[in-house]
Order: sequence, then structure tokens, then C-alpha cells
Amino acid sequence: MRIQRSGLLLDARNIDLLRLLAASPRVGISELARRVGMSAPAVRERIARLEEAGVITGYRLELDPGALGYPVTAFVRVRPMPGQLPKLIEVARQMPQVSECHRVTGEDCIIVKIHIEGLESLDRVLDQFLAHGQTTTSIVQSTPVPIRGLPLPEEPRDAASVKGGEESERTARRARPARSGA
Repeated sequence: MRIQRSGLLLDARNIDLLRLLAASPRVGISELARRVGMSAPAVRERIARLEEAGVITGYRLELDPGALGYPVTAFVRVRPMPGQLPKLIEVARQMPQVSECHRVTGEDCIIVKIHIEGLESLDRVLDQFLAHGQTTTSIVQSTPVPIRGLPLPEEPRDAASVKGGEESERTARRARPARSGA
């Protein structure tokens, strides 16, 4: 299934705003407005539209698990026993050690990312999953590619859809040839 890209991404200024927010999520509205050459209310409105359309889904704080006392990260693949998938998902939701849970294709239906205090606590965490299925665990040795943002689309190539929003749309409508009544 392919979901169509938001029409809001056809506007170069929206893409500029997303790039600026991705590079510096804590930047203020006034600074964003200055950088893209727009008024603060216009930038605030654009960001609100991007949020409402689901392009921007939230803002989050990233913490270092090691600094919080969880130096061991592991991925656990789980193959649930028949009828146990909903219970398995609920176990993952309830466990504070689980930072991500994905339902995937293949023999294993679930992949979870866990953060634990040390290897001695791994059994305690795995036992909660083993009550509902079979596990395969991979401990993270290093992270050569840390979490990063998704690539943003290239700027629109159609000048009528780029800068100026409604004004460029009016210009584009005027530039279209009239249809002949054949």
C-alpha cells in the first residue's frame, strides 16, 4: 500500500521549514520566520497545517540510555505462540525497558528494542516475552548509524507551486490556456 505524499510538501517554504526544524528542533518561531523570510504568524500557521496534516507528528526529547543507567541495548525478535500476539503486544507496552515495538513480516511477528541495566537483567526481561512466544535476542555492540531524520523531498520544480502559495496558484491559473469548445 502506498500512501500519497502530502500536498503541503509541494511548497518550497514548507520544505525549508521542515529542514530548519529537523536541524534545530528548539528554534523559535521568530527565528524560523527570519530564516525563511516570512512573518511569525505565517510560519506558525504553516507549522500548524503541517501538524494537522500529520507531516509533523510530534516533538521529542532524546536521552542517552547509558547516562540514565541503561548501558545495554538489545533487539528481541519474538515468534508468538498461537493466539498470543495481542498479549505479547500488551506485554511490550507495559514494559518500561521497551523503547520500540514493531510488528513485522516473516517468521517473527514482533521486534522490540530494549534498554537494560546489564546482562544480568536480560533474563528477567526475556522471561516476560517467553510466556507468550519464542525469542531471539541480538545485543547491540555499537551504533554506526544513529537515529536520524528522514530525507526530505527535493524542492518542487514547478515554479507555480514553489514560492508564494496562493499568489503563485493564481498566477498559474492565469497562465493556463483557455479550453476551446470543440
